Amino acid sequence: MSEVNGPPGTSARQSAGPGPQRLGGWTRFVTARPRIALLAALVITALAVFAGSGVADRMGSGGWQAPDAESSYATAALEREFPASQPNLLLLVDSGTASVDDPAVAAEAARLTERLTAEQGISGVTSYWQTKAPALRAEDGREALIAARIGGDETEAGETLERIAPAFAGESGPVKVSVGGPVAVQHEMQTIIQEDLLRAELIALPVTLILLVMVFGSAIAAMLPLLVGIVAILGTNAVLRGLTEFTDVSVFAMNLTTALGLGLAIDYALFIVRRFREELDAGADTRTAVGTTLRTAGRTVLFSALTVAVSLSAMLVFPQYFLRSFAYAGIAVVLLAAAAALILLPAALMLLGPRVNALDLRRLLRRGKKEEAAAGETGRGWARFAELVMRRAPVFAIVTTVGLVLLGLPFLGVKFGTADDRQLPAGAESRVVQEHIRDGFPGSPSGGLSMLVEGEGTPAAYAALKDRIEKVPGVQRVDGPVTADSAAYFSVLSDGEAVGQDTQQLVRDLRTMPADSFDTSVTGTAAVLVDSKDAIADRLPWAIGIIVVVTLLLVFLLTGSVLIPIQAVVLNALSLTAMFGAVVWVFQDGNLSGILAFTSTGDIETTLPVLMFCVAFGLSMDYGVFLLSRIKEEYDRTGDHERSVTFGLSRTGGLITAAAVILAVVMVAIGTSRVTNTKMLGLGIALAVLMDAMVVRSLLVPAVMKLTGHATWWAPKPLRAFHQRFGLSEGESAPAGSSGTKGEPGGPGEPTTEGEIPEAGTRDGEKVTAGA
Repeated sequence: MSEVNGPPGTSARQSAGPGPQRLGGWTRFVTARPRIALLAALVITALAVFAGSGVADRMGSGGWQAPDAESSYATAALEREFPASQPNLLLLVDSGTASVDDPAVAAEAARLTERLTAEQGISGVTSYWQTKAPALRAEDGREALIAARIGGDETEAGETLERIAPAFAGESGPVKVSVGGPVAVQHEMQTIIQEDLLRAELIALPVTLILLVMVFGSAIAAMLPLLVGIVAILGTNAVLRGLTEFTDVSVFAMNLTTALGLGLAIDYALFIVRRFREELDAGADTRTAVGTTLRTAGRTVLFSALTVAVSLSAMLVFPQYFLRSFAYAGIAVVLLAAAAALILLPAALMLLGPRVNALDLRRLLRRGKKEEAAAGETGRGWARFAELVMRRAPVFAIVTTVGLVLLGLPFLGVKFGTADDRQLPAGAESRVVQEHIRDGFPGSPSGGLSMLVEGEGTPAAYAALKDRIEKVPGVQRVDGPVTADSAAYFSVLSDGEAVGQDTQQLVRDLRTMPADSFDTSVTGTAAVLVDSKDAIADRLPWAIGIIVVVTLLLVFLLTGSVLIPIQAVVLNALSLTAMFGAVVWVFQDGNLSGILAFTSTGDIETTLPVLMFCVAFGLSMDYGVFLLSRIKEEYDRTGDHERSVTFGLSRTGGLITAAAVILAVVMVAIGTSRVTNTKMLGLGIALAVLMDAMVVRSLLVPAVMKLTGHATWWAPKPLRAFHQRFGLSEGESAPAGSSGTKGEPGGPGEPTTEGEIPEAGTRDGEKVTAGA
């Protein structure tokens, strides 16, 4: 790995000047007292374990609703004024072979209703046996419902459900009772996610360790990335636990914490440990190797973490706490992973020194082949591959781009919906209850639309308004009004599906319908979906703008080029096409649903594509920074464009591929979840990461950079001056200014060897291990 900023033929250590290397303040802090640094990290991690305990129990499983939307206002008002209008707890009473109108069944149902009414935290209890409402009785007459409202926020509602559910579920006299409703669905989803996350960690950790041993060879070196990841995960759990005291946090964010905590920690540790081992192999002592590693690879890690954090922070512009939660978790875990990699890891390397290569478990597999030679062959293999791609650059650029676009075409048919009980596995009790209601009842007490009517009204005025509602296209039936003081509500049943396009249009028509002196607002599942889609459409340009603008700025600071940042944004977007196409083809259209064990609902939850875009774009930038930093460093040294591209890919191709495979393993482990959205998130991002590393970075980037040639590095004079002053580089010092044209003042020097790049395994004549 060549890290040269001095004259041609000068090594990284020689370029720093005679005598001991001048270590920066950060390096001195990390290297001066490594034992104290590790002890402090151990104490902080132990405190994080204590502070983050029980975090999942305080998280919510909702968050798809925009809090400032009309549907949110109407829902809150109806809960306050008419608790029975918004039941979130349903007891499905199965009478077996008897009719629900049988006297013994009715008597038992009455006792259950009385018991439920007496429970603390329960309001708005009603039942079929009280009201004889057709919507509460199954069409076959063998099942009926008791509906109620559990008050409080999601955490309080979950605690109430845990307390009362065992007392009601199961056999009760002549009937069998099953517990369902939205609160039961959310609680069961939260429980399953916690169980699945533990299983994913048990799968991912040993598999990841095996892969790291294969990459590093040394068992000692392989353990270091896992330790960094564990510290990042535990620290993020503590941060999320603190945030739950002030705001709602989605339990789904726990999956991102685990995935990014392990994935990014491994990325950063791979980069740093590999560089440290190269410095040792080149003859540096431990302290000098750590210092050089921090000033070079460490700088790139910090820069990469910033780009990923920016991509994730874009989700803060959305009002839904489901998306905001991923920003909280993502930013925290990225920064903590970078901090652990830049503080904890160097301290460990200071203590280990050459022993970082101990316990070489690959020795038997190599059968006598020297590691240095094998590493050199790997680097030369990537170099030859890069040369092949650049010789046929137009072909590779066109074929790869067309292929990625074709893979993304299914996304043009995306249909957005909302999450429901079908997210759960088929045997989940709350899902079974909802399926019985959906398939066997003429209407759902927790479905349909509700129109809140506020203002003083007379029976005649309410009757006139009801008549007007009934005439709106798409209305099947209107029930009500139910009145209380200066408010009332109507229940509106649509002709279409619960969240279908017809019902969404009905929501819009009801909201624009004249209501005379009344103030009206509409809520219900379809209304929540309409408001969620509108909120995302309203904020999405801001989120994309933040990501694009900051990415352009950061990549410019890294490269000093105007064209490379634009290429980075476009190519990163292309790397996501396969993920979005697969999401629609698999999860919306139901292909592979049997193999992957999920139920397709025919649509995609509205917030998921936004989440997956922000996460996958950030991870793509992570790999992009690793590659571009090496290309830029070599271009500064030699001024040879093609040589620099070949060199960059030869030195990072294996590293990026290994990191991508390991991160994909973690995401696939997350994708084994029994909850469909979590499965979609894990498998989708795993696909995006692999496509980015193995297709975009390996094929498209070198092909495009070959086509753009030396113009790749062009920047106008004012921007060159800006980059000279503020630019970043993985080199030993900030770049002296890259003009983009060989020979200009402040530009790169001459190549050390005309027409060829140094082979992996050498550094200007010194033997180097290419490492991972």
